[in-house]
Amino acid sequence: MGRQTSTTKKPLMRRMLRFVSKLILVFIGISLFFTLLYKFVEPPLTPLMVKRFFQQAIDDNRPLRFKRDYVDIEDISPYLINAVVAAEDGKFMEHNGFDLEQIKKSYEENKSNTNGRIRGGSTISMQTAKNAFLPHHRTYLRKAFEAYFTVLIELMWSKERIMEVYLNIVEFGDGIYGCEAAAQHYFGKSAKKLTRNEAAQLAVTLPSPLKRNPHKATPYFKKRTALIARRMTKVNLSPVEKLKKGN
Repeated sequence: MGRQTSTTKKPLMRRMLRFVSKLILVFIGISLFFTLLYKFVEPPLTPLMVKRFFQQAIDDNRPLRFKRDYVDIEDISPYLINAVVAAEDGKFMEHNGFDLEQIKKSYEENKSNTNGRIRGGSTISMQTAKNAFLPHHRTYLRKAFEAYFTVLIELMWSKERIMEVYLNIVEFGDGIYGCEAAAQHYFGKSAKKLTRNEAAQLAVTLPSPLKRNPHKATPYFKKRTALIARRMTKVNLSPVEKLKKGN
């Protein structure tokens, strides 16, 4: 009897393994397809955009708003590219998607942190992967998928493309996505015409776009804006110049 049970279990295990293998292959195929597609076509929607829409729909205190206008990187102010690099990822042009030194530093700071504030170690590449493909849930599984998609976009996209997609899908406010919509909403101008200070203000908004915005500039917001503006002047070679050179 025991032999029969053992014998019947083996085909079941093999079927389960084949099923799981097929799921993995399907996932890899789909992820490769969309990563290649987004190399040439802008993501029409992101998981966060869908999530925010439903949050707005059920909350009477939040306006139902969706603002987004996709623009090419040539139509984005060099100041804004410099600002997000200075604020979010100083080694963007150098790393392969992961700034291991920054990740380690963030881990050590968070481990000894007692005020509950979490310091992020994500690069612009990692944030692009998360925004384009994944929901914004803080889980280890999502981080694993984030790492996977980061590897894919670093292999398949140029740095210029990563920056372009990032600045066109990142959240700048409730229902405001991408730098063109943000520039029009906050400053009444196109993203191409942003000044250094305006670009720095948008970069300050990024870590917490539902709480920070240039229309409600707190003392901390102004201090942070000034800090990023100073960092921008210390960049030896503008990231946008490197992007245009194809590095």
